[in-house]
Amino acid sequence: MKTIGLVGGTGWVSSQEYYKIINETVNKNQGGLTFPEIILYSVNYGDINACNQENDRDGVYTIVKNASETVCKAGADFIALCANTLHFTYEQLRTEIDVPIIHIADATAAAINAKGIKKVGLLGTRDTMELDFYIKRLAEQKIEVIVPEKPEREFIHYSIMNELLKEVFLPETKTGFLAIMNKLAEKGAEGMILGCTEIPLLVNQDDFEKPLFSTLELHAKAIAEFAITNE
Repeated sequence: MKTIGLVGGTGWVSSQEYYKIINETVNKNQGGLTFPEIILYSVNYGDINACNQENDRDGVYTIVKNASETVCKAGADFIALCANTLHFTYEQLRTEIDVPIIHIADATAAAINAKGIKKVGLLGTRDTMELDFYIKRLAEQKIEVIVPEKPEREFIHYSIMNELLKEVFLPETKTGFLAIMNKLAEKGAEGMILGCTEIPLLVNQDDFEKPLFSTLELHAKAIAEFAITNE
């Protein structure tokens, strides 16, 4: 079995869920008391946030690269970035480290295509919703993405940064997210990507009639499956 390298802490609330889901998935497949070897580098999200406040993407990249190199040196056979937004670093990062990276949008796209869905709504941080690194990756898989209007994007981003990353899940915030999701459904979204790994801890499938795609769960299971393959 391959040794898993996780770059987490972005934020810690979802990183602990990654650890749980990966272990459960591997054990379900392997049985007994078999669990994966996992190397987790939990970054200080405050450092990333400080870079974001200065629009310093190079600074964020340096943090991600250093964390990735650390888990690789510790023995990881492949790595995963435990946040959607950090995947803006993917194209550069994959040229500078020597192990595979399991892309969160690829795992998400596979689940969407398996349901035959062609148009989805996307909720996430401001960068995930507004930059092209994520939407373009899905478009390559023939998936059309629509995002909320700007005031709604600001509400989502604020909620993630000031509540969800601190393990604060308020009923009124959940109500706001569901209202936005319903608007996207009215615009033709056949399903909804919960494109921040903390959002599935606020909203789940029981809350919404159209399919929800939890990037947290889909990515964690893809990581586990890659770890147990013989390729």
